Amino acid sequence: MTSPSDTYQADPAEPQQMPTGSGDGAAVHSSNPAKTTSDALSQILGRPRTATTTAEIDTAITHPGSVRINVKGAFIVDQGTATPLNGNGNGNGTSSNGTTPSNGQNSPTHTTTSQGHEHNGHQTKDIRLPNHTAVVSHVAIDIGGSLAKLVYFSREAHSTEPGGRLNFLSFETDHIRDCIEFMKQIKDKQQKLNGSRPGELCVMATGGGAYKYHDMIRDELGVDVLREDEMECLIIGLDFFITEIPREVFTYSDTDPMHFVEPSDDIYPYLLVNIGSGVSFLKVSGPRKYERVGGTSLGGGTLWGLLSLLTGARSFDEMLAAASRGDNTKVDMLVGDIYGTDYGKVGLKSTTIASSFGKVFRMKREAESEAEDSGGLDQKDQHRLHHSISVDGMDVPPSAEPSENDHSHPSHPSRFTSADISRSLLYAISNNIGQIAFLQSQIHNLSHIYFGGSFIRGHPQTMNTLSYAIKFWSKGEKQAYFLRHEGYLGAVGAFLKRQPRNWGRRGSFEEELGRWQAKEARRAEEEEGARRNGEARRNGEEEERGRDDEVVV
Repeated sequence: MTSPSDTYQADPAEPQQMPTGSGDGAAVHSSNPAKTTSDALSQILGRPRTATTTAEIDTAITHPGSVRINVKGAFIVDQGTATPLNGNGNGNGTSSNGTTPSNGQNSPTHTTTSQGHEHNGHQTKDIRLPNHTAVVSHVAIDIGGSLAKLVYFSREAHSTEPGGRLNFLSFETDHIRDCIEFMKQIKDKQQKLNGSRPGELCVMATGGGAYKYHDMIRDELGVDVLREDEMECLIIGLDFFITEIPREVFTYSDTDPMHFVEPSDDIYPYLLVNIGSGVSFLKVSGPRKYERVGGTSLGGGTLWGLLSLLTGARSFDEMLAAASRGDNTKVDMLVGDIYGTDYGKVGLKSTTIASSFGKVFRMKREAESEAEDSGGLDQKDQHRLHHSISVDGMDVPPSAEPSENDHSHPSHPSRFTSADISRSLLYAISNNIGQIAFLQSQIHNLSHIYFGGSFIRGHPQTMNTLSYAIKFWSKGEKQAYFLRHEGYLGAVGAFLKRQPRNWGRRGSFEEELGRWQAKEARRAEEEEGARRNGEARRNGEEEERGRDDEVVV
């Protein structure tokens, strides 16, 4: 039996036979912006939640997004459980052998949740809400410049238990048709399980691709495609994860990786740094109250593009895997390379990067000088000089590798590999983003900084660099936060945009938003009243002193 405090209440629905799922997969999905943002208002406003009767639980609403959501027992799936589409898998959107859940076939362009993260860091897992019963008749997609992120709800096909699962998948945007084909399969499953008519299904789309590919998705699927504002979806998604999902938000450092932060109600204000192909900085001061305060074009697309030219890596995951093996000190010029030691007067350690890629030009120049001294460069030497860095993302050619005891010509270009280049460029871009994030937080007086976007992908070096940058520049006064579903904020926000009236853990989102705004208005009035009273008191004191002075005279 669900308790009143854990049930979301929707509008009255016409009865419908509930589909059965699979015993193990009674997962529920979290869906709605109301819940997301209203969570922050929950205990502050202290509004009682709405109870749901057994009869109501046995009914379903088939209109897009008009669903009753029960979040009692919500959790991230960390252990192997059945996948919603084929009934066998590892709980993260792929089957146990790493194939996609749609047809059991490997897809080179379909970057599923575990394939993209398994090499290091956390994995993007499904979210289970084991007490949800109503039908969900929409999917959500966030189409960016590099990746399309898909979020959909499903229930296991042979379960007698209530519940379902919120699934997370991503595709390269260049292969958007693969994503559309997958959505077709989701639609077919939805119609088969729930008896939904095509007109009752819809796609919630956000990101730039929601406009670029709108007609293609609508025509291919034959369903409505509703476009949602990208920035608003990011905030709705992040608010939901911060306030509702246990073991979602965490801090990161070398000494304490993935220290989880408990869900909180008092979350505003904060800074969201969303790192996709580019980077956006959003100041969030309340539910749906946000401002884009800045951005930079140097983001994930920059790293992807440059490393594809410099290393020949064919996917972002290959690049991150290479970066985890690399040694940036072979490429970057450090403070110690310049001073020979720390520069203690300004607080710089010898290991601090003074110049990204700062050693490369000198290496190339010295190699050319050595070649000239030994008789010049023939065609073979030219080829070796300009291709001594491997282009397959692995190691340098064996002929160019030095022996362990060979310390001569330490700056020869063959001394670094594509993995070293990958790590150096990752640090360069991450450090740049981290410093801009700190500066924005200083300008707007924000202490909590959340990093989202598919650039991070649970990669330890990326998170450690961003976290260290915030800690270093703020002298420990500000904190960087990360999420296990960092790449899906926009998609989840779009998914949550389809909510019924009175939806949400604290009731109607619009009502809660109104209450929050009224509370803020009262607080502002009280502050203004206190300010005026203070001025009146000071003026009175000054007048009194003036009269005293007159008496003395």
